[in-house]
Amino acid sequence: MSQPNKLVVVWTNADREVAIRMAFMYTLNSKLKEWWNEVSLIVWGPSAKLLAEDMTLQEYIETMKGAGVELLACKACADSYGVSEVLANMGISVIYTGKVLTDFLKDENVRVITV
Repeated sequence: MSQPNKLVVVWTNADREVAIRMAFMYTLNSKLKEWWNEVSLIVWGPSAKLLAEDMTLQEYIETMKGAGVELLACKACADSYGVSEVLANMGISVIYTGKVLTDFLKDENVRVITV
């Protein structure tokens, strides 16, 4: 059996320090250091609101985007916080992610972590 080659980080909380010191740091380094072939970040829940309001986190997102990290956001969550347009303007794909996450969880070539 082959080793998993895709990492999906699901960022769900509104704790800025956790975002910077774990979710963003590990996601970016996973891509830059090629620990995983493919790396995705899913912005889900209250993290969407935090990201829309925090310029430092937005700059970090730009760095991840430049490194080739796939950026997704839960549309239902972003809509509920009124930030879908803000996230989309950052280059994040704002989509319904329930099925997307389910597919990742069922795929043996993907590892999913939640923060």
